[in-house]
Amino acid sequence: MKYVSTREGKTPVTASQAIIRGIAPDGGLYVPQTIPAVDGDLIRALCGMDYPARAAAVLGLYLEEFSAGELEAIARESYGANFDAASVAPLHVLDDETACLELWHGPTCAFKDMALQIMPRLLTASLRKNGERRTVSILVATSGDTGKAALEGFRDVPGTRIMVFYPRDGVSQVQKLQMATQEGGNVNVVAVDGNFDDAQTGVKKIFADRQFEKTLDGRGYFLSSANSINWGRLAPQIAYYFSAYCDMVNAGLVQMGGTVDFCVPTGNFGNILAGWYAKRMGLPVGRLLCASNDNNVLTDFIATGVYDKNRPFHLTNSPSMDILVSSNLERLLYCLTGDAGAVRGFMDALSGEGRYDVGPALGDMVRAEFTGGFCRDADAKAEIGRLWRERGYLVDTHTAVASRVLRDAQEKEGLRRPTVVVSTASPFKFGAAVLEALGAVTSETGPALVDELSALTGVAAPKPLAGLGEKSVRFTKWVAKEDMEQAVSEFLA
Repeated sequence: MKYVSTREGKTPVTASQAIIRGIAPDGGLYVPQTIPAVDGDLIRALCGMDYPARAAAVLGLYLEEFSAGELEAIARESYGANFDAASVAPLHVLDDETACLELWHGPTCAFKDMALQIMPRLLTASLRKNGERRTVSILVATSGDTGKAALEGFRDVPGTRIMVFYPRDGVSQVQKLQMATQEGGNVNVVAVDGNFDDAQTGVKKIFADRQFEKTLDGRGYFLSSANSINWGRLAPQIAYYFSAYCDMVNAGLVQMGGTVDFCVPTGNFGNILAGWYAKRMGLPVGRLLCASNDNNVLTDFIATGVYDKNRPFHLTNSPSMDILVSSNLERLLYCLTGDAGAVRGFMDALSGEGRYDVGPALGDMVRAEFTGGFCRDADAKAEIGRLWRERGYLVDTHTAVASRVLRDAQEKEGLRRPTVVVSTASPFKFGAAVLEALGAVTSETGPALVDELSALTGVAAPKPLAGLGEKSVRFTKWVAKEDMEQAVSEFLA
């Protein structure tokens, strides 16, 4: 299977080359030329497997350069003792139709671990397959969770260096401390005086600077990405949709072949796009409900076909979704149209004017695949309180957004179907907001909130967060968004 750029569509590369490059030379994102098909026999077989075997089987359909044994070994190394749940991505059943897919049992307590524990291994294997001798330098823009997960995944991996940019005032205290205390000799963390979109745009500009690329080549480095713009980051996420479906079947919440809806909190569109790929492959997925917070650019796009980032940027209690430029939407538009020229035009308009209109025909195609909804901070907090009171189940702010959007949709339609709410982070990563949602008044900050939330609820905090306050802060630097490339140059001097 080969991969092409969403903005050029003609020059195929191998999967390993796509993973190494991260982003195409023309600024586009790599997508598979074809989407592999699965049948009921494979899904039934997956139901009897553990998570590493499921992941290896799904990835094998996309990464044909990798042998089945190679992928199985990589998956078992990636999803083992570093996760605190034996099933890696367990379902928590809420009622007869609804379950939460807990994707936060990895070392950084966020769903990004599901991809970023396996991606470094896929990348280093890809480097070997292509005889690459230079050091790969990973650049990451994060709205909170990707940064720590990438840092942890690439920490001290031979032949790699990693630099993470995050919005200076746009992540939670725990998220900031997780990054600032990161261990490893090949890592660096820098805050950007701006929001996530500023950091993401800055990283994309660095990738597009051909003179800087030549400079780094002369130093023995080349750049790649660990954001979901990299196919090696997105592909592993497809696996947990298959795993969730299998667990719904095994739990008796749906019969084999029956459809399951997914409600996904998303900002950069990568998480829900992975679900769309699973559906296109043949997984019996019904509705894909795209849940946003106050930064509801995706909700508006799904409803109207107009993507417009020219709007106020809101800092919310679900900061990983505080995004106005959803990079992975570009992949969807290419896959629906097959027209790289049109996609390039949309992206040029977004860059130049801050908006684009896909027109009625393509808008209808998007609405045939996705439903959108959004939830304000106050409603998300109310949902945290409701789930705790009624179900004894503690969720974070992002999961609460999805749960409330799902409830709103169900009430509007008067219809309930088997549904998985994708739970993306431990509630202990957002202790202040969760405590407030539970009616607690606190003067604590940072890691102390973890202990307070645990004491109030009786729920044990994940070990990586419980010991966070004892770690030494290593990274305190911040830069203006115009100076990000200089910061990278200094790191790779």
